[in-house]
Amino acid sequence: MAETLDGAIPESIVRKAHLVLESADGKGMMLATAESCTGGLLAALLTDVPGLSHVFERGFVAYSKSAKCDLLDIDRDKVEGCGAVSREIAIDMAEGALRRSGAEVALSITGFAGPGDEGDEEGLVHFACCRKGGAMTHREEHFGSIGREGVRKAALEVALDMMAGAVGE
Repeated sequence: MAETLDGAIPESIVRKAHLVLESADGKGMMLATAESCTGGLLAALLTDVPGLSHVFERGFVAYSKSAKCDLLDIDRDKVEGCGAVSREIAIDMAEGALRRSGAEVALSITGFAGPGDEGDEEGLVHFACCRKGGAMTHREEHFGSIGREGVRKAALEVALDMMAGAVGE
C-alpha cells in the first residue's frame, strides 16, 4: 500500500506499481523514470511503496526542453525539430535515463496534460520503455480533454503496464 499518495492515486494504479516493483525486485532489477507532463508523479509512486522502494534507482523530471537536453543528453536541434512531445523524444528520454542511471529498465513520459499552446493536443502523451539489452517500446495515447489530473493518472496506468512488460521480458 502506498503511504503519502494514499487517496490521491486510485488503488488499482497503486496495486500495479506494487506488482511492477515486486517483479523487478524478484529479478534483482532497478528502475528509472524520465518524466515531463507527469512531473515526477511516477517516481513518487514507485518510491511510496514500503519495502520495495529500493528497486527505484532514480528519476529525472525533465519538464522543459532545456531539461530534456541537459539531464538526458538529447540534442537540442532534435527537440526543436521533432517537438518535445513526440515519439522520437520519448525514445531519447528513455534511452538517456537508461544511460545516466544504474537501472535495467527505464520509462519515459512526455505529453500535454492540460491546455497548452495553439496546436498542442490536450491529452496527447508519448511513452517509451527500454530494458538494457532488450527492445524499445513506444506507445502514443490520446486521452483527450480529461484535465491535468486525469491525464496524469491515465499516464501512470499506461507507464506501469509498459514497465511490467519490460520487467517481464
